[in-house]
Amino acid sequence: MSEEPVPLSVLDLAPISSGGDAATALRNTVDLARAAEELGYRRYWLAEHHLATGVASSQPALVIALVAGATSRIRVGSGAVQLGFPTALSVVEQFGTLDAIAPGRVDLGLGRGGQRATREGWPPPEPKEPVETREVNGVVIPPPFSPGRLLNLPRFLAQQELLRPPGAQPRDYAEQVDEIRALLAGTFTTPDGDPVHAVPGEGAALQLWVLGSSGGESARVAGERGLPFTANYHVSPGTILETVAAYRAAFVPSAERPEPRVQVSADVLVAEDEATALRLAAGFGPWVRAIRTGRGAIPYPTPEEAEGFAWTEDERALVADRLATRFVGTPEQVADGLRRLRNVTDADELLITTITHDHAARVRSYRLLAEVWGLT
Repeated sequence: MSEEPVPLSVLDLAPISSGGDAATALRNTVDLARAAEELGYRRYWLAEHHLATGVASSQPALVIALVAGATSRIRVGSGAVQLGFPTALSVVEQFGTLDAIAPGRVDLGLGRGGQRATREGWPPPEPKEPVETREVNGVVIPPPFSPGRLLNLPRFLAQQELLRPPGAQPRDYAEQVDEIRALLAGTFTTPDGDPVHAVPGEGAALQLWVLGSSGGESARVAGERGLPFTANYHVSPGTILETVAAYRAAFVPSAERPEPRVQVSADVLVAEDEATALRLAAGFGPWVRAIRTGRGAIPYPTPEEAEGFAWTEDERALVADRLATRFVGTPEQVADGLRRLRNVTDADELLITTITHDHAARVRSYRLLAEVWGLT
């Protein structure tokens, strides 16, 4: 296994800070993207979240266009398009348009969001036996978190209602991925055999990625099609090892990808000293709590606001896995933790997401990490 530093990339939610607004969040995203390009990060990806008062990245293709127009070298893309809502054609046309304005540097990350509530067998059953937090070569692997309890809450039901036309049902995920690939390649045909052409889109030099948080369908679809894969340690740290293993086990070499390529995501916050990092990290717990109790991401609290939040024991348990697996500290401490994560997963690349209330502190975190990692 190589000891060379692996590339680092950025995952941005365009977070809205307490007291701020979406316009400020989007300006901050453009500013951070410019900084990431200068610092040597490989990619700048935008997430997709809906009906969340603390996130401005609800339409990633539009925000990617802003970022592409403000940068010139860094790859830009989605992390990830929720395929339960759009059609394959609309995705190809959107990202084909992005490739037309930023040729050769657009990534199309695909996720299964919007499908899970209607697919048989989801959510997965709760573990029959209690699972304890463990460490694997210094990497914390907590008990898996099951999101099934969230899917019947009002916000998620409203999301299904508002994002999908009445009566529409999500397509099979694997079929949608295949349709996207065929439309990009110009090989798509109607049931009668007539060719159709997506313009813009056909022939676009997009790099396709699949993102997943378990060893289920996403890992299998990516592996069987020889696509690169992002395993979401920051979303589901308890399943990271099985997720990566399932992708590698399913991998079939393709013309574009003769070997598996694994990217692993991580929540990160870096400051000059540990005490400052821990203070800046104080808002993370309330922010995750809001997501996991069904409210969606709230405007990111200040450290002072976070200190005033009241907690129940159940709420602390609800976010414990995310708090235990966030890399917070000095540049050296965080870099050591990320190296362990890379070694345990044999990742080819790490995808870093950092959220703070203060935008300058977020930019500084990425800068400090880039310097200690050797990007600059």
